[in-house]
Amino acid sequence: MAEYGQAQERSGYLAHDGLQPVEGREITLRCKDGVSLRGHVWSGCADPRCGTAIINAATGVRARYYHYFARFLAEHGFVVVTYDYRGIGRSRPDRLRGCGFRWCDWGEHDFMAALDFAEQIRGGGPVVVVGHSIGGFLPGFAANARRIDRMLTVGAQYAYWRDYAAHQRLHLLLKWHMVMPALTALFGYFPGERLGWLEDLPAGVANEWSFRRSRIELSYPGRERQAILNSFAAVTAPILAITAADDELATMAAVRRALGYYQHAPATEVVLSPADLGVDRLGHFDLFHARHASGFWLDALLWLRDGTNPWPDKAPR
Repeated sequence: MAEYGQAQERSGYLAHDGLQPVEGREITLRCKDGVSLRGHVWSGCADPRCGTAIINAATGVRARYYHYFARFLAEHGFVVVTYDYRGIGRSRPDRLRGCGFRWCDWGEHDFMAALDFAEQIRGGGPVVVVGHSIGGFLPGFAANARRIDRMLTVGAQYAYWRDYAAHQRLHLLLKWHMVMPALTALFGYFPGERLGWLEDLPAGVANEWSFRRSRIELSYPGRERQAILNSFAAVTAPILAITAADDELATMAAVRRALGYYQHAPATEVVLSPADLGVDRLGHFDLFHARHASGFWLDALLWLRDGTNPWPDKAPR
């Protein structure tokens, strides 16, 4: 995945409709627990109807993978915030070995800081979240997530192995739930970059993924579980949950397992096939590739800006 993101970065960004490409401005987000994160804010001709968008990355994917999409949104009226979670990319500490960062830290602290920042810079309009994979699940951990106005999730789930596509389940089980924890124990972190398997991961995140149980709260002490459930239940933002028909990680079962925690957030499910977008494959990552700028990305604006589902005929059967 790291190689794929770098290849995309070299391919260049295609501007549309005669708009000039927008460049991101570097920012530092300061979390309430003292950790600093690196990111960018993207702003072209801000349209109050659009508001501010936060892009939450997938596990082990640098924020730069989403910079093309961020530029696209900025060129179409959004102010956009991208950032690397603690332990990832430009927010990686000098020493990752033995780092105890967990998924809940990415939601409870990192996303919370991004949402606070987005509210500070908003010039009117809603605050929307684009969450890819775990990035669509993390908002539920944040105490301020009730302030979100709308969410677009893409392949959002939390990697419970029984939800993987049947034809890939054994392969993915071996890769992420046997090899990854073994290497994490050996190195003190997961050396994903040298393997070409995403970015390096803090041990806490890698082990949470590897040993994930059917319920997210079961990974936490009993005294913390109800608070986690209450935090997710406090989110009321409408969610448009997109998954690709050929996504071996975010199957419909996986997406619904994650959506079930947002019990007070009205959710609409959409399944897109490669044929719907005129490509051979979508999988877990392709929808953020710049080749979808004149198709999927334009359609997504209808939801992010207006709250209109552009794919009403693509509900799962």
